[in-house]
Amino acid sequence: MRVLFCGTPVVAVPTLRALLDSDHDVVGVLTRPPAPVGRRRRLTPSPVHQAASEHGLPVVTTDRPHGEDELAQITALEPQVSAVVAYGALLREPALSALPHGWVNLHFSLLPAWRGAAPVQHAIRAGDTRTGVSTFRIEAGLDTGPVYLTQDHPIRPWDTAGDLLTELADVGAPVLVRTLDEIEAGTISPVPQAETGVSHAPRLSAADGHVNWRAPAQVVDRQIRAATPAPGAWTTYDGRRMKIGPVRPDAEAAALAPGVLEAGAQAVLVGTGSTPVRLTDLAPAGKGWMDATDWARPRSQVAQRRPVRGDR
Repeated sequence: MRVLFCGTPVVAVPTLRALLDSDHDVVGVLTRPPAPVGRRRRLTPSPVHQAASEHGLPVVTTDRPHGEDELAQITALEPQVSAVVAYGALLREPALSALPHGWVNLHFSLLPAWRGAAPVQHAIRAGDTRTGVSTFRIEAGLDTGPVYLTQDHPIRPWDTAGDLLTELADVGAPVLVRTLDEIEAGTISPVPQAETGVSHAPRLSAADGHVNWRAPAQVVDRQIRAATPAPGAWTTYDGRRMKIGPVRPDAEAAALAPGVLEAGAQAVLVGTGSTPVRLTDLAPAGKGWMDATDWARPRSQVAQRRPVRGDR
């Protein structure tokens, strides 16, 4: 089929590459406009835009594909279907009805669980042990369309959102290709989503990364892993924000009050609502990431039993 690929971030690139290696004809790419990146806020094309340019594909950059001019650019490519992965903007009429086989989305959850922009982050935060990918036909509702295929995938106790998204991007690419294969062959029909088991996954904000040290250690662990790498987990130390990497609950460590930091030569511990957790990596305000024990070594005396703030 003639396929319009629609996506923006790096997790969408494996599917674009899988489609380029398939029997389908990728006629163009729809992605969001260049965005400011880095400290200098330099406008930079999206990862999908860059990958498309490497392959000489026509690129339409917009966050309004339903606009008259934008839709004219899309339909001029004569796509039969659009394969969508993490585009990052709403798709609505008249765009949804403009392609013969519609817009087929690869979503990083087992629908109807975790509809929304951050399914992986919310699955980790909730303590789910399994997730997966779903392909579905996009309709007006948010991730409510009928499902073509699913494939499940484990969530391991140490997975961050970044780790898991990378894995699901690779798992999902062949699932979306297979979905398009079967649509072209006429051997698949989407099935309406169940009305039970619905959960929602709105985009995480910086506030969602503010560590709640009063929560039990396992909840703190999940909160931090869900916010890694974005929006990032953080607390405050000496009144300044400090980024926090994944932690390890330590049931054998001596009890500490929630939010109290104990710096030693072998470990940096912070108290929670249950057992302490060991810090692994951190980034003080204005500095890069470093090993927590390296950060603590020159300040081990003053840091002993000092509070960090994140308990809200």
